[in-house]
Amino acid sequence: MSDLLFTAYPWVKSLHIMAVMSWMAGLFYLPRLYVYHAEQSARGDQLDDTFQVMERRLLRGIMNPAMIVTWICGLMMVFTPGIVDWSYVWPWTKAGSVLAMTWFHHWCIVHRKKFLNGENVKTGRYFRMMNEVPTLLMVVIVISVIVKF
Repeated sequence: MSDLLFTAYPWVKSLHIMAVMSWMAGLFYLPRLYVYHAEQSARGDQLDDTFQVMERRLLRGIMNPAMIVTWICGLMMVFTPGIVDWSYVWPWTKAGSVLAMTWFHHWCIVHRKKFLNGENVKTGRYFRMMNEVPTLLMVVIVISVIVKF
């Protein structure tokens, strides 16, 4: 099994990078949609319906599959012998940040359901501030993986 993982490693890594890019695009865009949804629409109006369609398609069509592929490929790389040395700090900071990114993904799901049920009470300012979370996590992840401290 480890020979197969080692042979497939460049392909798995390539797929991982593409999935991460797709996932991050969604994590950057969905909270921005929430900003506009909170500020520019009222429950049940045409704009509310439009935002709900956009949010659902982004989450289900791009973000969920991208997150799943990111996790599968990431775990495959972790289990490839010789790739990750757990005696360093960087795998731990990356793992913690990926878990936080996954939490943020689920935070997005919770808020989509609140908009869907007409229960959103958060402001556009709140969503603007939360929109910075994936950026901060991305910085930690990229520095961890590239610098490998």
